[in-house]
Amino acid sequence: MKFFMVISALFITLFGHALAQFDYCFGKDTERTQTRQFTTKSAYQIIKGTNIDKQYLVPHCLPQKIWIFHRHGTRLPSRSIIEKASRLEELRDAIIKNYRVLRTAPNTNALCQEDLIALQMWKWNNSITPDMEEYLTSQGYEDLRGTARHYQKLYPSVLIKEYNSTYYLFRHTDTQRTTESFKAFTDSLFGTHNDAVAEELPEKDKLLRPYDYCEPWAANNNDDENSEVNKYKRSVLWNDTLMEISTRLGFQYTLESKDVELMYDICRYEQAWQAFTPPQVTVFEYAEDLKYYYKFGYGSDINAHLNCRIVQNMIEHLGKNALPNVQVSFGHSAGLQTLMSALGINKDDRPLTASNYQSMSERKWKTSNIDPFAGNFVAVKYECNNAPMEKEKVIFFLNQNAVDLDWCHVGLCNWSEVVQRYEHIINADCDSYYCPGVGALSAKPISIAVTLLMSAIIYLINLI
Repeated sequence: MKFFMVISALFITLFGHALAQFDYCFGKDTERTQTRQFTTKSAYQIIKGTNIDKQYLVPHCLPQKIWIFHRHGTRLPSRSIIEKASRLEELRDAIIKNYRVLRTAPNTNALCQEDLIALQMWKWNNSITPDMEEYLTSQGYEDLRGTARHYQKLYPSVLIKEYNSTYYLFRHTDTQRTTESFKAFTDSLFGTHNDAVAEELPEKDKLLRPYDYCEPWAANNNDDENSEVNKYKRSVLWNDTLMEISTRLGFQYTLESKDVELMYDICRYEQAWQAFTPPQVTVFEYAEDLKYYYKFGYGSDINAHLNCRIVQNMIEHLGKNALPNVQVSFGHSAGLQTLMSALGINKDDRPLTASNYQSMSERKWKTSNIDPFAGNFVAVKYECNNAPMEKEKVIFFLNQNAVDLDWCHVGLCNWSEVVQRYEHIINADCDSYYCPGVGALSAKPISIAVTLLMSAIIYLINLI
């Protein structure tokens, strides 16, 4: 009898331990790996690279010029989410009722008390109104101050502390979040009482917002019934995940997809809404990556054309042996992602589809890593004394990680190779190239070609 009592006690202990391992509690989770999977709403401090302090050092080379494309920092939710605040409060109350009154919490994988209390205490900040949609937050301001401070620490000889309008060139789009991001960045570089100014806003900003002026791109609707993301949302995996989430929240039926997606959207802004387990977040992350892959990434050929002008701008800036030495542009997700598409960065060997979720778990196209809040792409031009045949080098950084292109040496690229690889964009007429279907491709006006030719002549003279 004693033997069976011991066995029973052991079984209960092991079974209870197994259940404890299976139940997930955000409040007790010290790692919170899912916060690295919030796609374009990921926090920069979590995503940014940690090895740049070693990667930026190139023996026998000195940095000469810097070019930056910087997404704005953390912002408020979109109007559509703000206007659904009352629905979020209804869902919160229903979940609390399920647990406290109806007692329909599941036997396993239920919300822990810490997470339930956090959700119960959550309230929408009524001072956030629809007219403040997508405004930069105080955290967003600090995001940009932080990146400016860090890059200036690494490259003090290029990112000098004294503002000069001929040495620095800044530009931003016509939005509050990019304007304030510019101010935060320059406040950090030059101090809070600086006189830094950005270029005057053009009537049509085809440099930083080319997608606003390309009808074929806008007509390429990736949200129709047969799009990969919508096929994914009809899959067994997606619907099983909706059911699991609904059960976890105490519902006796499966919530509508739009309600679960709303909760997922808000969970990326509000820690109190951590109603999902890490594997469930992974399912939602893939849906977001699918959406952006076809909207801004390699899923559509036109996306690699959209940022023709900004690529030309980067090459022209780095190729000139003239001021300005620093160019910084403040833009949006669309700009950063289509820039990666134009440059061939983070490109997978196979396309992302609705049916290959499992096999693409190690995909390169992860918008969490590519395009978090305050995401940035930095090109640094170096002059190297120990390489007589290739004195000019470039390192590209994406969110403080050196980009490892297969035609470069551990992130260090020969300038001549950069020019060769992107020659098709350098020589393009962006008026037609950036938006295929509007006109035939033709040679670009000669300005960039002349700039590169003069750079080559000066380089040869220095060898004599």
